[in-house]
Amino acid sequence: MINEIQKDAESRMSKSVEALHGSFNRIRTGRAHPSILDAVRVEYYGAEMPVSQVANVNVEDARTLAVIPWEKSMVQKVEKAIMTADLGLNPATAGTVIRVPMPPLTEETRKGYIKQARSEAESARVAVRNVRRDANNEAKSLLKQKEITEDEERQAEDNIQKLTDRFIADIDKALEHKEHDLMQV
Repeated sequence: MINEIQKDAESRMSKSVEALHGSFNRIRTGRAHPSILDAVRVEYYGAEMPVSQVANVNVEDARTLAVIPWEKSMVQKVEKAIMTADLGLNPATAGTVIRVPMPPLTEETRKGYIKQARSEAESARVAVRNVRRDANNEAKSLLKQKEITEDEERQAEDNIQKLTDRFIADIDKALEHKEHDLMQV
């Protein structure tokens, strides 16, 4: 019973950390990375699709992405979608290849991205703490129903707190790494 609560809490906390990593991937650093375009959607036969599902996205060099749509008719749509995605990117088309140069980050934009990263990390911390609260409430309800003893409930809360501490440390480490990446020139 208690093990199930702890496993569920651990699973939900790890999903919060995974979501944070996904959010961090969308925050642009000075280097080109295909995940920057993950949020860009293109209309493809009446459906909104991610760019990665209608084109190959490759890193051409440290500051340039090469986007090659699978269909020639999609080149203009993909280019327009990248331009309108509000990522601060200006793609250039050469035949069927769309090159997306990464503009160098100014000090001001770096600070803005760090602020955004800190906000995402705080949201992840809140999500982890919410999971802790839910798990502790489940343990308390088991105690009220007399399915577990007070000692078992206290032990469960201690284990859940250890899980929480571990995942918050992971979040802090990921934030520190992202800040380091953003501050590199």
